[in-house]
Amino acid sequence: MEQSADYIVAGAGSAGCVLARRLADTGASVILLEAGGPDRTRLVRQPGMIAIFHNVPALKKRLDWGYYTAPQASALDRRIPQPRGRVLGGSGSINGMVFVRGNRKNYDDWAAAGCAGWSYADVLPSFKRMEDWEDGATALRGSGGPVKVTRQQDLTPASQAFIEALAATAGVKKIDDYNGESQEGAAVCQQNASGGLRYSSSIGYLDRHGLPNLTVTTGALITRVVIDQGRATGVEVITQAGPGTIRAAREVILCAGVYGSPQLLMLSGIGPAEHLRRHGIAVVADLPVGDNLHDHLFVPMTYCMPSARNRGTTPYFAGGVVKEAIRGDTWMGRTVFEVLGFVRSSQASGSGDPPDLQIHVLPWSYPFPNQDAPVRHKVDKRPALTIMPTLIYPKSRGTVRLASADPSAAPVIDPGYLTDPDDTRLLLEGMELIRAVMASKVIADQVSVELSPGAGYPDRAALAAELPNRATSVYHAVGTCRMGTDERAVVDPELRVRGVDGLRVADASIMPAITGGNTNAPAMMIGERCAGFIAPGRRPLPEDCWPWEDC
Repeated sequence: MEQSADYIVAGAGSAGCVLARRLADTGASVILLEAGGPDRTRLVRQPGMIAIFHNVPALKKRLDWGYYTAPQASALDRRIPQPRGRVLGGSGSINGMVFVRGNRKNYDDWAAAGCAGWSYADVLPSFKRMEDWEDGATALRGSGGPVKVTRQQDLTPASQAFIEALAATAGVKKIDDYNGESQEGAAVCQQNASGGLRYSSSIGYLDRHGLPNLTVTTGALITRVVIDQGRATGVEVITQAGPGTIRAAREVILCAGVYGSPQLLMLSGIGPAEHLRRHGIAVVADLPVGDNLHDHLFVPMTYCMPSARNRGTTPYFAGGVVKEAIRGDTWMGRTVFEVLGFVRSSQASGSGDPPDLQIHVLPWSYPFPNQDAPVRHKVDKRPALTIMPTLIYPKSRGTVRLASADPSAAPVIDPGYLTDPDDTRLLLEGMELIRAVMASKVIADQVSVELSPGAGYPDRAALAAELPNRATSVYHAVGTCRMGTDERAVVDPELRVRGVDGLRVADASIMPAITGGNTNAPAMMIGERCAGFIAPGRRPLPEDCWPWEDC
């Protein structure tokens, strides 16, 4: 394979699809490379299939890299799954479609730490440009963009009762839009799904693109970035046709994700010098690639409730598939999550502190104590409400490193989960809050039993002993190609790799600190921001037209 283009976008994930499309819109030639296959499958496109996908190993293997962490010393040496989408759209094609921008203070903190151009005011136009919000355009929300964003519909009575109970117990408001003026409160979940279709960045930005200057190549494993005299000039790939080199006349942009981007940098000689030498890799730039890894954690808590309606059985799922095919507008055409809450723990006591505890709610039973084993996990067949108190500002930090110089070998992923005691304390506080909510008079009469963790863990001491066995990644890892202006940075605020010309990184790996909430929407925003840095003079698309239309 010998090809060339103005830009090579390495990785067709949440940010990469956005970036490739926006660069192509300027008239530049773009090659977008993806190791996985196309996303033209019901497993990806039908939102409700996510519940089946993640519980059937044979299906999951088709679209997932299959990564696990190294043994986690503070979590009973568990090897915790780290699903990563190996398909067009990346992890945005296999996630739960929960649409959260994060807290505005997250971005203002990035800017205050030296990341000029990343304040909330700076990133807001990118968020607005990419979305088509069901309520239409406002000062804070966008319409007409490629990613449709809607509220969850037809909430179960259990979820409706939980909103009331959380508001009453935690002392927070019921809010209409946590992506709007204020994040704190209890609200109906927002999803990047509409009309029974997942709106990943690949679907929103690439479907029907019709651009002759945009080449999307799937089944292409990138093995390293070609660097000539300090400048990135292309990438080496392996495809079905064999190995080859693709040249970039202007830039190479890595969008391979929190694990893929640092792995590619290190394979290319960019990373911790001593680590690279141990693997026989010549050092091009000695940078802290792979440091600063951090992630959200939750602990599932499940309550049997007839008013939750849904049953985790094969006949129930089969019926859902049939009903969605016949008449549409069923739970199979939406995310499995119904409610989100953002509340403050005792650790967020300052007047300017954002909510530090997120609560995910879904009207389904959930496997317990964890889902570590690569098997089909059984769930209780009764209707149930699962509530997940979630740590969204972890203090624990970890690393990504090479296992070998073999590009096909999985990287060594060590998030250091629960190594900072404050992370454990916050999760325990969240679990106690959920027990208080479910015991409140607003909802208690709908609950038949606490299924998980259950009566065997009656107090904080018992929960603390069991928590390392139950705490689970939300699959939101970030930070391994940290953006900044100091010696801990891998990329500068315009996402250029320090010390190497013609090379950028644009995905969740560049986050200096994790955002407060699900990370898919911020990853797409990063793709939009990067396009603006590379082609600042491009003709902006009107907000009231689709990006593939001639506006």
